[in-house]
Amino acid sequence: MKGVKALYLKELSELDGVSGDEERVRKFIEEKIKDKVDSLKVDVLGNLIAFKKGTRSNRKFVLAAHMDEVGFMVTNIEDDGTLSFGPVGGVDPRVVVGKHVRINGELPGVIGYKAIHLQKKDELLASPKFENLRVHIGARSKEEASRKVELGDYISFATDFRQENSRATGKAFDDRAGCAVLMEVIEQEQRYEDDLYFAFLVQEEPGLRGSAVLFEQVCPDLALVIEGTTAGDDPGLPEHQWATRLGDGPAITFMHRGYVVNKKIYESILQVAQKYDIKHQPKRRTAGGTDAARLAKTGGGVPAGVISVPARYIHSPLSMIDLGDFENTVKLVSKILEEGEGFAR
Repeated sequence: MKGVKALYLKELSELDGVSGDEERVRKFIEEKIKDKVDSLKVDVLGNLIAFKKGTRSNRKFVLAAHMDEVGFMVTNIEDDGTLSFGPVGGVDPRVVVGKHVRINGELPGVIGYKAIHLQKKDELLASPKFENLRVHIGARSKEEASRKVELGDYISFATDFRQENSRATGKAFDDRAGCAVLMEVIEQEQRYEDDLYFAFLVQEEPGLRGSAVLFEQVCPDLALVIEGTTAGDDPGLPEHQWATRLGDGPAITFMHRGYVVNKKIYESILQVAQKYDIKHQPKRRTAGGTDAARLAKTGGGVPAGVISVPARYIHSPLSMIDLGDFENTVKLVSKILEEGEGFAR
């Protein structure tokens, strides 16, 4: 799509970074932004916090996106050399059979299940369970596999990023799309009125853990969480159940699991989108949660808004986004920052 840069989206999508193993993603982001911010900090949990001093510095404004993706961990090495594994984050076992994976970012494997012509009728009608799935790495024995893999090793989907016209497919758009948005805002190298803290968070998928330790380090006055969220325009799903639609712009959340968005921030986001004629949409279903919920109830609490890039088939080996939605998310976040202290007053 002409005009869509998405500078870092491909590289971020293809990096492996299951919750708790975000180092590759963190190092990539740190290398790209280190000369465009005033300071960088990696906390004990692994969050990367970049700071840009404001021209007036009357408020501390956090912009957050999480680096981690859903995936798996090795739970046992079987006698035949295959690997038992369990999910890290919410993954539907029905979407993983036959998919290519990587162990620790390097070792290739494939997820296997009993062939269809060997399954009994009740098995055909039932969803596979993780306990019955295995990762095959080419090993012929437990001894051979144990030379390559250890219990607790991370397993990521091995999916290449592809772009066709205005659509892109890849893995981990939840929430590498959000990370890419923040990086593009930083890339603009503009100073704003507020002190800005760009927080690239860890371990969101297993329970919003990275944002739990952010408050005490920054004590922000307000926050904006940039996410990847579910699209609703999937095959077979009636329109009244759609959360978002690809191509209709960034999704603005008014409520999700565990959090009713601060009304002043929600309305201010809408006002900025309307003021600058930025295509946008409400997130119409309230399932799912974000780091905004954790920020709202940590320490003294932080009023937080949520803006998301819609993505089909998230938490799967391959999802799809509209690059126009991505571009409009970058534009909306940038315009919010340009509003300065007038935003959410």
